[in-house]
Amino acid sequence: MHVPDGFINAPISAVTGVAAAGAIAVSLRGARRELDERTAPLAGLVAAFIFAVQMLNFPVAAGTSGHLLGGALAAILVGPYTGVLCVSVVLLMQGILFADGGLTALGVNITDMALVTTVVGYAVFRGLVKVLPRTRRSVTVASFAAALLSVPAAAVMFTFLYAIGGTTDIAVGKVATAMIGVHVLIGIGEAAITALTVGAVVAVRPDLVYGARGLQRRLKLRVNGELVDAPTAAAPVAARASRRGLWVTGLVASLVLAGFVSFYASASPDGLEKVAHDQGIDKKAGKHASSDSPLAGYGVKDVADARLSGGLAGVIGVGVTVVAGSGVFWAVRRRRSTDASPTAVEKV
Repeated sequence: MHVPDGFINAPISAVTGVAAAGAIAVSLRGARRELDERTAPLAGLVAAFIFAVQMLNFPVAAGTSGHLLGGALAAILVGPYTGVLCVSVVLLMQGILFADGGLTALGVNITDMALVTTVVGYAVFRGLVKVLPRTRRSVTVASFAAALLSVPAAAVMFTFLYAIGGTTDIAVGKVATAMIGVHVLIGIGEAAITALTVGAVVAVRPDLVYGARGLQRRLKLRVNGELVDAPTAAAPVAARASRRGLWVTGLVASLVLAGFVSFYASASPDGLEKVAHDQGIDKKAGKHASSDSPLAGYGVKDVADARLSGGLAGVIGVGVTVVAGSGVFWAVRRRRSTDASPTAVEKV
């Protein structure tokens, strides 16, 4: 789904760039309300995890593969505004360091892969959570459905952008049929990964899952024959691991996925690459501005061993992404703390 340079013309790329910049600005402001001392460290880890899992292409049809987009996953774990920022950080790192997704098409990719998937995924998730029983299993089920629908929604957005700004003369109907058809299949893989990840975190630390907030009921105590809310200190601790333990576990998992498991990922072209080749959309694809990067193509330049080259690139990518993401979310969190300080309130 990473759109290369040359698929969409300059005017539409510029418009989506402005839209993406606006979405990021709004998300930076909204993320201040979502991030707290519990979730701010998790947000950087979520970005790194999405980067790692996106390296794991899985087969979906003959000669076609797919990979996680991550918008629904990020929105459910850390909130929709923070989710947009998580995926945007990943796309920026991929475009600059790994020549994956065009730099002139960065606005297209952020709009399609970060904004659309997050908005659609979280809207579906919230709608289902409201009607399903208030249980952890419901969170997992809602996560599956949200991720499943977010992927074809991104395919629809790409088709729309191609219809108004495509650089090749291919019938939009053919593009729509091919894109939506293959990305429905990819959506199943996305849904499975999202549900498994959300379910695992909910089972260990439900208090850290943004989408699960409000689903836990306060402990009741009977005092003088009446039921009253128990003090917070008396409430049972739902977590079976500390935040630090979860963070370390998530980081190690991301490093293993990107540094080792990624070697066994499907080598088939992903959904967009396959459709672009079959339909002729890629006729005017341009050379990537970062094609000479030492990490271009998810390999380390001058390292001959393919397994070692890919593994090192994956580890570097995870490291850079977690540092960049954590820096962004730490700054957002600090800005929230500054805005809420007595001095700031007094100035207002």
